[in-house]
Amino acid sequence: MKIRNRHLIRFTGWLGSWAVRGLIGSLRFDLYVSGAAVAPAWLPADCPQRYLYAIWHENLLLPAVKFGHPDLAVLISKHADAQILGSLITAMGMGMVLGSTNRGGIEAVRQLISGNAGRKHLAITPDGPRGPRRVVQPGVIYVASRTGMQIICVGVGYQHPWRARSWDRFAIPRPGTRARIVCSDPIIVPPGLRSEGLEKYRQIVQAEMDRLNDLAEQWAETGRHPGTGKPLPFRWRRSA
Repeated sequence: MKIRNRHLIRFTGWLGSWAVRGLIGSLRFDLYVSGAAVAPAWLPADCPQRYLYAIWHENLLLPAVKFGHPDLAVLISKHADAQILGSLITAMGMGMVLGSTNRGGIEAVRQLISGNAGRKHLAITPDGPRGPRRVVQPGVIYVASRTGMQIICVGVGYQHPWRARSWDRFAIPRPGTRARIVCSDPIIVPPGLRSEGLEKYRQIVQAEMDRLNDLAEQWAETGRHPGTGKPLPFRWRRSA
């Protein structure tokens, strides 16, 4: 059933944000980065570099709470059902850019370049909004190439999550279980890429997304640290 009433959508997002915060707050969370930490709350206000965070569509809940920040906007589909997700994102204090890497992508890029989005950084689900599941679409590379944003791949893992019967098998963590995020070093995408260049960097991002999500899922399931790099406890949500 599709919800069309904008007031009901807004209320659903507000109610959902409290439920999601409570669920995520119950998790045993840890974060792993291989290089410099570039989450929005870590960055100085005058940082000139903007980042594009790539997260599989099924894994939005954990990063939305842990990475949510006023400087971050989320690219949301114009599809009516996606507006519920958009209202949840807004209730968490983040911004929205309407469109997708397949539909409305050019308009979204123009908003970012012109500054109309009002945010410095962007989160994108590179396999959304309709899949195929865990397949990076070239649109995310196009956005990075046209905006100068550096891509941060974000891997997410839960311990025995529930999964929806949707195209993305949307993951819902079980209360009190382990949850892990693994972030990549920034991937720099050259400006003005065309078809062959877009495909080259699409494959690079695809490989990194696969690698990091495998690491995050293994870490969450076994409780054992995945390897090299610096494990960081989640202490960065603090005022500047």
